[in-house]
Amino acid sequence: MKKITTETYLKWFKDMFFWRKFEDKCRSLYLKQKIRGFLHLYNGQEAVPAGLTYAMNLSKDRIITAYRCHILPISMGVDPKKVMAELLGKKTGTSHGMGGSMHIFSKKYRFYGGHGIVGGQIPLGAGIAFADKYFNKDSVTITVMGDGAIRQGSLHETFNMAMIWKLPVVFICENNKYAMGTSVKRSSNIEEIYKIGESYGMPSYPVDGMNPEKIAKAAYTAIEKARKGKGPTFLEMKTYRYRGHSMSDSELYRSKEEIDLYKKRDPILKLKNIIIQNKWETIENLNIIENKIRKKVEYCVEFAENSDYPSLEEMYNIVYYEKNYPFLDKVLPS
Repeated sequence: MKKITTETYLKWFKDMFFWRKFEDKCRSLYLKQKIRGFLHLYNGQEAVPAGLTYAMNLSKDRIITAYRCHILPISMGVDPKKVMAELLGKKTGTSHGMGGSMHIFSKKYRFYGGHGIVGGQIPLGAGIAFADKYFNKDSVTITVMGDGAIRQGSLHETFNMAMIWKLPVVFICENNKYAMGTSVKRSSNIEEIYKIGESYGMPSYPVDGMNPEKIAKAAYTAIEKARKGKGPTFLEMKTYRYRGHSMSDSELYRSKEEIDLYKKRDPILKLKNIIIQNKWETIENLNIIENKIRKKVEYCVEFAENSDYPSLEEMYNIVYYEKNYPFLDKVLPS
């Protein structure tokens, strides 16, 4: 893995601060009813994509995840303006405004979703890895899931096959302690989630999910192992989300004191303190950087709001492959 330097820490801080403010703006737009449907925010978990993408080869490795999916594609290079446009349902979005918050997708940047079915991405990630092995590619697929998805039967089937076939896949559990409103303690006999992988003989480890450097090192080891044909690894990223499961979550299942306790471990705050303590940057310059980032987020919103909605015809052209699909004649004007 390339050396972690002062510049690495500064980039992590800039990226993670941008991601946090991007999600804060999404929340604001949702409350104004400019973003509709479901909205699952990533606040608190920003260290995970920072570390993962540092360890990956972004020219060939892939990520697939669940529906808390705005930030991961941005971390892989997807234009945040297009992500914002997708959230607002605009034609300039990543899926022409028809995927929405839960289905961000970018083939160009090897981001394969955004999946609304809990755990649905787990076998799909293994399938992508199987294709790479079949066609003798040296790409690795990072398959990300939440702690709630661990309860799905498809995970166990996938883990078994991935080990049998030594697939080039790294399974990542973002354990933010709650599956919607149900704590890990209430839903699992095994609270140390990484141990589930051990039952399949899969190398499995817990990782501090609030520390991008530790994440990068653990992910790099797992990724290169998979790339060399030695099979999958399961990493449990122990993290925390500061917002509710979704915008409709009243958060009655946890206390304000618990949230405040984890906010003291805020990965962005930690990075900022490290940068200041090591005198890599001054507080004044960091404030300037933060203000520039806020303006960048506003530019994403301006781009999205000034974009057009997709036309009815465009919607059908994207959904239906056959141009002469008979249903279209009954809906579209001739």
